[in-house]
Amino acid sequence: MPLDPVLVHEAVARALREDVGPGDVTTLACIPADRSARAVMRARQPLVLAGLPLAIEAFRQLSPGIAFGSPAPEGARLARGDAALVASGPARALLTAERTALNFVQRLSGVATLAARFVEAVRGTRARILDTRKTTPGWRVFEKHAVACGGATNHRAGLWDLVLVKDNHLAALAGEPPDPVTAAVRRARALYPSLRVEVEADNLDQVRLAVAAGADIVLLDNMGPEMLREAVALVGGRCQTEASGGVNLDTVRAIAETGVDFISCGAITHSAPAADLALDFE
Repeated sequence: MPLDPVLVHEAVARALREDVGPGDVTTLACIPADRSARAVMRARQPLVLAGLPLAIEAFRQLSPGIAFGSPAPEGARLARGDAALVASGPARALLTAERTALNFVQRLSGVATLAARFVEAVRGTRARILDTRKTTPGWRVFEKHAVACGGATNHRAGLWDLVLVKDNHLAALAGEPPDPVTAAVRRARALYPSLRVEVEADNLDQVRLAVAAGADIVLLDNMGPEMLREAVALVGGRCQTEASGGVNLDTVRAIAETGVDFISCGAITHSAPAADLALDFE
């Protein structure tokens, strides 16, 4: 899904204000105002590209006179040395926007690249990789865009688009008749009939209650492969299943092979290393 141009503009403007402040003193002191340059953004490692629209916006905000060669598409798989972007125009603008542009692309390409590794790890199973709300504050829409560029699936965007009853919700409903799970699902259906309802289950008894209550998805939290298989069999296709907790590249394949529909992984966004790209003047 294309990024909202308004959100891109606002995020880039904030980033430039943070970095440039009252002026890029080094560039203003050293580079003549009429000097032109050509710069190429290249991958220094194999990666999945994401965030290039934000980089282009950073250059454009400093000079509408910058021209761009055909940029690589979002989600492109780049090899080491491949060009993501070629930009030509006023040297001052290229130099001043360089770090802001790279920060966006390096961070978001890192997320996309890690997402792609998880997707590849479960290839051939029914499981789809989901992201979570464990995102950088203010960057969620961009990081979830990067997740999609890597081939994974976005979970809820925020607290408004899916009812997700977690362990603390159930703890707050302790003693509620007939039981906290059933009470939570009933209340959610009554107040938000158009939304899907997901219930977190820590054990098989909670799985039974969630299915009986009519949950759309059961979140199987921190269950090992054997218990996940039991839970999937218990659900028997009456709703979807999502595994969460203890998910990493070493464990995700075994989790996927239990037959769950989804695997959510916060590490895709909160622990993705920045991808290595550079902007070289030619």
